Amino acid sequence: MLASLKKILKYKYLLCVLVERDIKTKYRRSVLGVLWSMLNPLLMMIITAMVFSTLFRFAIENYVLYLLVGQVAFTFFAESTNFAMGSILQNGALIKKVYVPKYLFPASRVMSSCVNLLFTVPAIVIMMLYTGQTPTWRIISFIIPLILMLAFCMGVGLILSACVIYFRDIYHLYGVLLTALNYATPIFYPESIVPAQYQWILTINPLYYYVKGFREVVYNDGIPELHTMGICFGIAMVFLVAGILIFRKVQNQFILYI
Repeated sequence: MLASLKKILKYKYLLCVLVERDIKTKYRRSVLGVLWSMLNPLLMMIITAMVFSTLFRFAIENYVLYLLVGQVAFTFFAESTNFAMGSILQNGALIKKVYVPKYLFPASRVMSSCVNLLFTVPAIVIMMLYTGQTPTWRIISFIIPLILMLAFCMGVGLILSACVIYFRDIYHLYGVLLTALNYATPIFYPESIVPAQYQWILTINPLYYYVKGFREVVYNDGIPELHTMGICFGIAMVFLVAGILIFRKVQNQFILYI
């Protein structure tokens, strides 16, 4: 793992170029450009908040901010891992022509999604002010769950990008899994409504802990709890190490299947 980290540092310039390319490609020919990173979560939050605050009437204080933080965290995971999954296949022509460390492609997709998440921070701050919650110095601590979630997404992205080379059906199966995770994570509903017999679903859902970590900072204006961050760290390390090992084991065979 240490050798892999050293290799990332060696090719950090190329990684930055790939991240810049991914961001430019995403917003190519878009009039508003990166502003969509702010507008998209806000528009989705407004629509979802109207539906759930009117029809279901969850008793959540400042429901709009509660919903926005959950949506932003889940969108980061879904977008980064989805993009990373197809990164090797989409760059197959380049991989066949010149030597480029293959891990750079899924890594750049996850990093570009992280940059997009950072673009949404002003939208979150605006919504905090609009709902009467003044940001304090504690908001800086959101970097802790962000770094841990970045490592988690990187590990998942490496695993998916390697597996989809051999099993293309993963494209479709992963879409179903993301839908299940969306409903299994308390994004638009409070975790208190989950019946006791189904609480175990939350405990085995990695996204539950990351969303909880973000809400502890932004929604509760606090510092991430040590217990929650410990679980997030453990999950991130397990998936990151597994991702690196799986990717390194099969990467030399990619050229035969892409």
